[in-house]
Amino acid sequence: MIESGPQQSAAITRNFSATKAAIVAFAALLGLVSPVHSQTVQVSAPHAVLMDMSTGSILFSRGADEALQPANMTKLLTLAVVFDELKRGTITLDTEFPVSNHAWRTGGAPSGASTMFAAVRSRIRVEDLIIGAAVVSGNDAAIILAEGIAGSEQAFAKRMNDFAARLDLKSARFFNPTGAQHDDQRISVRDLAKVAAHLIREHPDHYKYFKVPDLTWSKIKQSNRNPLLGSSLGVDGFVTGSTKESGYGYVASAEQDGRRLIVVVHGAKSDKDRTEDARRLLDWGFKAFSDRLLFTGANEIAHASVYGGAKGSVALVGKSDVHLLSLQGTNERLIARVVYEGPLRAPIIKGAEVAKLRVFRGDQLAYETALYAAEDVPAGGVFGRAFDAVYEYVAGLIRAGVRKVLTRNS
Repeated sequence: MIESGPQQSAAITRNFSATKAAIVAFAALLGLVSPVHSQTVQVSAPHAVLMDMSTGSILFSRGADEALQPANMTKLLTLAVVFDELKRGTITLDTEFPVSNHAWRTGGAPSGASTMFAAVRSRIRVEDLIIGAAVVSGNDAAIILAEGIAGSEQAFAKRMNDFAARLDLKSARFFNPTGAQHDDQRISVRDLAKVAAHLIREHPDHYKYFKVPDLTWSKIKQSNRNPLLGSSLGVDGFVTGSTKESGYGYVASAEQDGRRLIVVVHGAKSDKDRTEDARRLLDWGFKAFSDRLLFTGANEIAHASVYGGAKGSVALVGKSDVHLLSLQGTNERLIARVVYEGPLRAPIIKGAEVAKLRVFRGDQLAYETALYAAEDVPAGGVFGRAFDAVYEYVAGLIRAGVRKVLTRNS
């Protein structure tokens, strides 16, 4: 990896002009003069992530990308699909779905699992089913929604996977809407945080269902299963889950003074441990970080090399300012990398998404956003394209030789 100051970005980009996965890196020491806070937080769970909603900053990350069995936390994806259907108008909150014998036996009272106690062969409004899934993690509610929208759990799971692909959740794979045991049903804590952020950002009118304090159905009253709901931390939503393989998990969102944090922990040894981990992370996140402006979106952040164009590179810009929350009282070293598949091939249209900006806190990914071409780059003349072709061919031979040496020495 090559590191430089931003003023050298054009030269560094050109050095990578013949690579397939070009990376431009900027390193900066951030000297913070704010009051000192604790620089560490004690977390027992092997998998955890703490995200700031407004900036997208990852404040804490441990084992965040390992795909785990999500159990009841699956219902975040289930409800994301349901909310999308509501937004598209294919269903309404007053649409009624029947309670099938399968939904009742598999997810209802006979199952012995999380249930809203839906009565077999009754009909239930979508809004009530949403509350049943959001408040008490009702498996029957999730199955009834899945069957009503897609015809079966399997067909609905396909919609969940399509949604995961649209949201670029690389770790996610779903086979049912409930979180029932399935060896291949997986998602990472980082991707669960992304789903939580999507629900808050894209469906604010429906996020309110996660903070409903209790549900009474079939004359049975159940309290919301979110253990920190309504606490002084400002927690106002999301779900818990546990599996024998992956341990205890928890997704929570909290807001204080206009700042919203999302925490996900998984793999804790007990219900108490997962709650305390989430509590510590949220408290630390609200107290120990301050906002910093890293890049102004309208200004050039870097350049990417262009193959076969009238110009050898194109300027890259963001759509908005890039902020990151940094730990107060520390000299924290952040590394920003501009990553693209390159060199880019002309013609390039102004405004096209061509790269990613990734900011790392140590070796942990703290922030990622898209970068766009700041200008048009038309195809170059015959001579320029021929020169680029020869350059790419020679560079390819050099890369192949380097790989062979590295393989031999490894």
